Amino acid sequence: MTEGSSLIRGLEGVVAAETALCDLDGAHGRLAYGGYDIDELARQATFEEVAYLLWHGELPKAGQLDQFTIALIAARPIPDALAKTFALVPKKTDPMRVLQAAVAILGMDDPDATDNWRAANVRKATRLTSQMATAICAHHRIRQGQEPVPPARDLGHAANFLYMLTGQRPSSPAAKAFDASLTLYAEHELNASTFTTRVVTSTQSDMHSAVAAGVGALKGPLHGGAGEAVMHTLFEIGEVANVDRFSEQAVATKRRLMGFGHRVYKAGDPRAAILRGMAEEACRQSGQFKWYEMAVKLHERINAAKGLIPNVDFYSAPLFYSLGIPVDLFTPVIAAGRIAGWTANIIEQYEDNRLIRPRGDYVGPKRRAYVPLRSR
Repeated sequence: MTEGSSLIRGLEGVVAAETALCDLDGAHGRLAYGGYDIDELARQATFEEVAYLLWHGELPKAGQLDQFTIALIAARPIPDALAKTFALVPKKTDPMRVLQAAVAILGMDDPDATDNWRAANVRKATRLTSQMATAICAHHRIRQGQEPVPPARDLGHAANFLYMLTGQRPSSPAAKAFDASLTLYAEHELNASTFTTRVVTSTQSDMHSAVAAGVGALKGPLHGGAGEAVMHTLFEIGEVANVDRFSEQAVATKRRLMGFGHRVYKAGDPRAAILRGMAEEACRQSGQFKWYEMAVKLHERINAAKGLIPNVDFYSAPLFYSLGIPVDLFTPVIAAGRIAGWTANIIEQYEDNRLIRPRGDYVGPKRRAYVPLRSR
């Protein structure tokens, strides 16, 4: 370790890059993409508009959005070889492992795979955003013994995802709620998976390799897996009447509950507040309101006892479940939104690149002489 430097565990608070993508004000609980507040984007913009904003720095005009939407729709089909690969995967394989492999396979088929110039990277980002959604849904249906649902050309990105997953065209409120959730997950500064994509990119590797690495980082339960854990907690509680007893036991045993707290936000995660309202409506419309009621009551009890505030994954769990998304697909769904931010960060890293290579603080034995095998 260099003289005068100090260890910062987990790189907490370390500024590792300049970015024009995401303005995260943890002290005041605010988040903005490219200067636009997340609340306005989630409620008024579409995911397509947000992806365009992240890649180009400005919201699209009508004609630009039309062209961009056409490009996304054209990119939805996945290679036949990838669908055949899904059929060979053991049915119990974690969908995130399958998604990581799928991204790598898509790189083998992409005509711009090794071209790291901006125009090629935007084309790859467009293809990956559409193809990852199709791949997630195709794999799920194949593992269920069903045929994949071909992408619809007349549905927006979020609605098409739900259609490919369930085979049913979603209602407008359901599609809007899912669209907003993709926007809320689209970008979040240098979180673990995004930083991973930047590290890989800094070696001048390609976009598909960087995204595959990002999928691997998101798979971890301390990052993208929190939503799954929240839903399993709600399953464990079972009924609204059981929340009080569960909360008391959790506090008494110092049980760690996923979905509460955040490394950066000190005044609350603004995304959680937005998703709470959307989860309420989606759960009510789907006839599964008890999951929302349980989440709210658990939130209140844990907050009162320990002062912990939910993060984005807490209310995304009942929302996703009410939309018919299987629990083990919650994290792949986050990846389907975060791909917009991952690729935007990759493009930004290429444009002002320096190899990311931190130091380690050595705490092992002092220098010592080698002892021949016969003398040990």
